[in-house]
Amino acid sequence: MTAAGATGIPSGSLMSLAHILGHQIESRPRSHGIPIVFVVDDDISVRESLEGMIACEGWQPETFASAQEFLACPRALVPSCLVLDISLPGLNGLDLQKLVAVERTDMPVIFITGLIDVSMAVQAMKAGAVEFLTKPFGDAVLLSAIRQALERSRAALGYQSQVRELWNRYVSLTRRERQVMALVVAGLLNKQVGGELGISEITVKAHRGQVMQKMKAGSFAELVKMAARLPVEAATGEQATPVPCSWSASGQAAL
Repeated sequence: MTAAGATGIPSGSLMSLAHILGHQIESRPRSHGIPIVFVVDDDISVRESLEGMIACEGWQPETFASAQEFLACPRALVPSCLVLDISLPGLNGLDLQKLVAVERTDMPVIFITGLIDVSMAVQAMKAGAVEFLTKPFGDAVLLSAIRQALERSRAALGYQSQVRELWNRYVSLTRRERQVMALVVAGLLNKQVGGELGISEITVKAHRGQVMQKMKAGSFAELVKMAARLPVEAATGEQATPVPCSWSASGQAAL
């Protein structure tokens, strides 16, 4: 950062192909478990300034000059956030935010910009941005926003992990067990489930026991809660599809 402890307005410059290639070669390997703060800004001085500040806080910085360069990097499997400039070459910051909201649901966005545009700020915040900061801004303000964003990311990753575990249990059920589960959690009695599926009540009880065991449900109420956190198809007993690559906090798949 500058001597005053603030990030100045970027002068704006495009990275040369050689610089881009150099960045890819020199990028440091990701450390296991350490939160990652991604920075996308076309001003190299801003990137270098933020990189040092982020590293000093114990987080791992990864910087990029364009949205396209950022999108080419692998998904982070640890808590992460994106510090993003509005004005970028090619895909702008607001457009990148839309993609991140779909493809990287566990990555909150913090906007930094040298432009004072109320409509952009409103659009960014409505789309879920953690903060919208106008350059120059103090280090403490940005660091506070990053901490908040990383906590959101940590919570989202935890939720996704829990839902994936439930999904793995669900796909272990047979087709008939999924059908029984769907009807049971919908409130039907064993006799009614048997009538719907054309099987005996004793067979329904056997399938229900298998469902409880495979889903690791300690009670019927717990099974109902599990079913509510699974995708819509779990409520219908349809054939289970492969585990979704990511999940939003609402439990919907982000493919």
